[in-house]
Amino acid sequence: MAEIQPVRGWRYAPALSQQIDDYVSPLFDVVSARQREALYRNPLNSLHLTVPRGDDPAAEALVRLREWQQQGVLTQDVLPGIYVYYQYFRLPGNPGYEYCRKGFMCHIRAYDWADNVVLRHENTLPSSVNDRAELLSRLQLQTSATHGLYRDEEHELEYYLDEAIQDPLYQTEEDYQGARDVLAVIQDRRVIQRFQQLLADKQVILADGHHRYEGSLAYRQARRADAGDSYTGQEPWNYHLMYLTNAAADDLRILPTHRLLLELPGNLTAEEFLARLTPYFTVLPQDDPYCLPELIAGKPWAFGLYLDGQSYKIRLRPEVHAQLDWPTTPEVKALDLTVLHYFVLGRALGLGDMDAQRTWPGVAYVRNFPECLTRVDRGEARAALITNEVTMQAVERVCHSGAVMPPKSTFFYPKTIGGFLFSSIRDDDAHHPFAACF
Repeated sequence: MAEIQPVRGWRYAPALSQQIDDYVSPLFDVVSARQREALYRNPLNSLHLTVPRGDDPAAEALVRLREWQQQGVLTQDVLPGIYVYYQYFRLPGNPGYEYCRKGFMCHIRAYDWADNVVLRHENTLPSSVNDRAELLSRLQLQTSATHGLYRDEEHELEYYLDEAIQDPLYQTEEDYQGARDVLAVIQDRRVIQRFQQLLADKQVILADGHHRYEGSLAYRQARRADAGDSYTGQEPWNYHLMYLTNAAADDLRILPTHRLLLELPGNLTAEEFLARLTPYFTVLPQDDPYCLPELIAGKPWAFGLYLDGQSYKIRLRPEVHAQLDWPTTPEVKALDLTVLHYFVLGRALGLGDMDAQRTWPGVAYVRNFPECLTRVDRGEARAALITNEVTMQAVERVCHSGAVMPPKSTFFYPKTIGGFLFSSIRDDDAHHPFAACF
């Protein structure tokens, strides 16, 4: 199944490690415009490589990369290793408890989706994939790790991870999302081979980074076509940098993403919207909108609705579910968000199938629950649909069914950060003497 390899990571030089908070950055798909401008002002921030800007962003990133390497801003580790990456964080509902998501970064072979080794759970936008492939082609450097999930009920690798993290390479005080990030490395050949053996019979679910992963696939396919008969399959560009975490871990968190209706089609009134929901849902008025997450927690096909200052709990009538006739798997049809998109957006609001809904500008995806209520109260939106989080088991069921989930179904928290580790896929890296050890 999954083939992984250690990497000789490129990292910020030891002299800069004490200020690592100044150089890390959010990933390209979550960084806001305001965050970008603040980070770009630091000439050594990793965002200049992960999300470059300019008339030819990839070319400007290449110039900067070469400068950083020549000036010793980035240095390459002598020995290959597997990089241990821990994230310590707290959640609003339980601020007294500190979670720790444990994982490690390495190279994984860039498998095509058809190989059924790396499994996706969402679709991608071609334009974003092309941007990532172009950046990879120019830099020949993996600038940020995607997030993959394997399942090991025995938690065997955690012993080695816990041991390594006692001697960190560097750590943040607090990143942009409030998490504390710690990096360490394992360079023991015997231990690395055990990691490889355990992953060898696993499938990997791609949690975050579908565009970056598909960018690696596109670049690999182009290089393979150019290589012709000289292709061996061991070239560095056959591999992709991934952060792997155990799906069986207790500290793996998926947060909900709520739907904000910026408008109602045809300028429906609140009464008309509720009337259109009634054939499909039981609709129960509630006194306190801030209780909606608690009222729907753990209840399948239940949602909170905040509409023109009034809150409701809505829940699909069980006998109605059989009407859901989108051409997808039973595992996808069972999801709360599929129900929401089919019966609320598709049926009640008349927006059609999922493809038609993707082009409708009247929906926004918001993770912060109080923000949803505030924006409705301010008149910035007509209604908010409050959702439950998707479980890891549901994600696994959908991925193994070969289908994908509705857009913005999962928000794995916390996000990994850029700037902790870069990995080269240059041809000459394959011929380094230490590479032969693995």
